[in-house]
Formats: sequence, structure tokens, C-alpha cells
Amino acid sequence: MPVEVTWWGHATCTVEDSGVRVLTDPLFARRLAHLRRRRGAPPPPAAAVADVVLVSHLHADHLHVPSLARLAPGTLALVPRGAPRSVPGLTRRLPHLRFVEVVPGDEIPVGDLVVRVVPALHDGRRLPLGPRLSPALGYVVCGEARTYFAGDTGLFDSMAADVGDIDVALLPVGGWGPYLGHGHLDAGRAAEALARIAPRSAIPVHYGTYWPIGMDAVRPHEFHAPGPEFVRRAAQLAPGVAVHRLAHGESVLPEVAR
Repeated sequence: MPVEVTWWGHATCTVEDSGVRVLTDPLFARRLAHLRRRRGAPPPPAAAVADVVLVSHLHADHLHVPSLARLAPGTLALVPRGAPRSVPGLTRRLPHLRFVEVVPGDEIPVGDLVVRVVPALHDGRRLPLGPRLSPALGYVVCGEARTYFAGDTGLFDSMAADVGDIDVALLPVGGWGPYLGHGHLDAGRAAEALARIAPRSAIPVHYGTYWPIGMDAVRPHEFHAPGPEFVRRAAQLAPGVAVHRLAHGESVLPEVAR
């Protein structure tokens, strides 16, 4: 059975592997605080159908409680350790989900898959609340393919060793505002990450979806350019990797090892 990846926008993807539907950082809203969805229609109801949800960190555009509320009763949700303490009302508002708190090094079986938890370089706390209680995470979904979902991360020295041999990389290449802070990948750094981890295929995510209200004319290239720029830089730094730049809601069957 081929592995299929669908990008719904921002960091939200569905990975279908070995008969299991994996959903990453679900964000289905037209608007989130000062952000509005500027490109791509909100995902259809089918996007909320999942066997397991991977939450990379506690920022509201990655752990979005109203979007998680759309998931079916009994859905497994992997969240960074400390999430229920850091996000008020998380388990009370979402009692229908099965939360499992994880840290790097954990391996969680889901049907015929194993989800391996890996580190990320990012501020993982729930802003603006409290101290840093929860790590930012990445995940490697191991089934017919090994698919790396990076969440939000910067480059770090042990990235290749922590991630290991993979087939597909879902890499953030931008953000939701005119400037990227520490702990993020822009198109150039994402291409460098691609060269380090050397997957067979890559899909750029976390760009070209949300933007601050009233700031459409402020550094607009930071909204439009990251995807095409990543394709260009990846061809220079990692020419052996097949890069699939998807439209919102588009799916691909990426190349995997056989």
C-alpha cells in the first residue's frame, strides 16, 4: 500500500501509512487571534478523521483546542509531556480524546505503525502562560515509510542522528509573520536541514497559510516566497531529494525505499 501525504496548510498534514491515518498539528480555523487564513480554504471535515494526532508543541497554532475538539471520540493524541498542566482545561474540554504525554526517545505503537519521538529546537511552552514546562518535539512515523514531521524547529547539531534514516521529511520553511525568530527554519536553513537528514522525498510546510490581520503589505515575500525558495535551495544543497511543493489540500505519493 503506497504512503500518501496531504498538506492542509500551515503544519497540518495527513499521513496515511499501513492503514493508519496520522494527523499533524491540526489547525482548521479561519482565524486564530491576530492571524487569519489568507490562502487555501479551511480543511474539509474529512481532514479531522485520524487514528492518531501528533502535537509538536504547545503554541496555539500547533495545539489548537477547537480543532482538536473536531476529532472523533477515542482518537489517540500524542502531546509533549506537561501539556495538560500547561494548557488550562485541555483534558477537561477534550475528554473524548486519549492523551499520551511523550518525550524524545519514546516509541508509541499505533496499529501497524510505530511513532518515534525526537527532539526539536524551539520554545515549546504555552505562551504567554507560565514557565517552560513542555519540550518541543518532532516525530518519525515508521511503517511502510519512515516519515519525519519536524514540527517547529531550528537547526541543531544532532538533528541527523536523532532523526535517523528516513524516506519523507515534512519540513517547516517559513512562518506566519514578517520575521522568523530563533528556533525556526527559513527556506535556506530548511534546505540545509534537508542536506543533513537526506530523505528520499521532502514536502515544505508551515508557510503561505496564515498572516497577521492588516499586514498583507508588510514584507509580503515572507508569505509567498518560502515554498519556491525552498525548492530552489534544495536543488542546490540536496539535489538527490525529490521535493514536492503541494497546494493546500493536495496529496502526493512520495518516493520511499522498497
